[in-house]
Amino acid sequence: MRRVVALCLMSAAVGGLLAFNAKHVSPLLSSLTGESASLKLPPEAEPPGFEKLTPDERVNVAVYQSANKSAVNINTLNIEKDPLFLRAVPSSGQGSGTVIDQRGLILTNYHVIEGAEEIQVTLFNGTGYDAKLVGLDPATDVAVLKIDAPPEDLEAVVFADSNQLLVGQRVFAIGNPFGLERTLTTGIISSLNRSLRDPRKGRTIKSIIQIDASINPGNSSGPLLDSQGRMIGMNTAIASRTGESAGVGFAIPANTIRRIVPQLVEKGRVTRPFIGIRPFQTSKGLLIAALAPGGPAAEAGLRGPQIVVRKTQWGRTYRALNISAADIIVAVDGKKITTVDDFLTIIDEGKPGQEVEITVIRGGKTVDVPVKLAAGDEPLLGESRRGGD
Repeated sequence: MRRVVALCLMSAAVGGLLAFNAKHVSPLLSSLTGESASLKLPPEAEPPGFEKLTPDERVNVAVYQSANKSAVNINTLNIEKDPLFLRAVPSSGQGSGTVIDQRGLILTNYHVIEGAEEIQVTLFNGTGYDAKLVGLDPATDVAVLKIDAPPEDLEAVVFADSNQLLVGQRVFAIGNPFGLERTLTTGIISSLNRSLRDPRKGRTIKSIIQIDASINPGNSSGPLLDSQGRMIGMNTAIASRTGESAGVGFAIPANTIRRIVPQLVEKGRVTRPFIGIRPFQTSKGLLIAALAPGGPAAEAGLRGPQIVVRKTQWGRTYRALNISAADIIVAVDGKKITTVDDFLTIIDEGKPGQEVEITVIRGGKTVDVPVKLAAGDEPLLGESRRGGD
């Protein structure tokens, strides 16, 4: 039986973007701390009995005390259609989130608020606020919300440099599993640079952190912390046959979040390189199934299937698709590719305006075609609309 990667909470997609200026991004998103010692609470912040704990227990308590107020509870309301009675039926979902700015910015997973008609964020003090969507990036399962809460009630998390993580390093996860608010679990980093495939979108999120700390439904979007209480990632998924924790969890690295959030706050989306190809995987390579009219690939001269006009024996004409006329992509910038994900990974690493060399098989011959990437929401045709800038 294959192991199934299950998202911690599947709610369902959002409507409407709230414009929000990039200057409101917390400076914590652009500054990193390089210290490595464990967190120590000042004497006045130590809870009763703290001095009687073991050193390990003190670290656990200190991390929780320093970061638990940054974790929030997210409740969503979705309206679904009853196929039997053809009526609207409300459904609810639950997940976690993290305060990243005292102006009310809340970090969460896209899948937590996907399809939500209403979103409510509850802070550590039990106060609930209606949340508005600032921006979302389904490709990395990241979304940013905003609530209008007093700054003194918002405890923003501190970010760490996730490029400095090591396998075996101790981690702490805070979230709301099964609706149990601000629950702490501990573990270690089991592996780094994992790839997590989203079966709904058919693409893979790269550089994922694998952990063994218990992650359950409702833990989605809770912060993953180091021994200083700094956020090193956002818990996002589990690998499980039952839908509950099996000791294999996944988190989006903090540096990925730091790169994406400013764009979500400024524009509501992430601008990526756009090539304008819908590829189809074959045993020979990636056949170009369609080209975006006027897109980078079409402008560069890459070829998709051709429409040919044919006649029947009765003299009538009809149009047919000649697939054999389409180019078959076998390499990008000299790197051999065999899958759509290989192609997507290379293109996604580029930048709008950058030129890439696409190697194709055309009429039995190998041809190199330079393509200048444009800007869009997603690299490939058919994943999302083309961007305007």
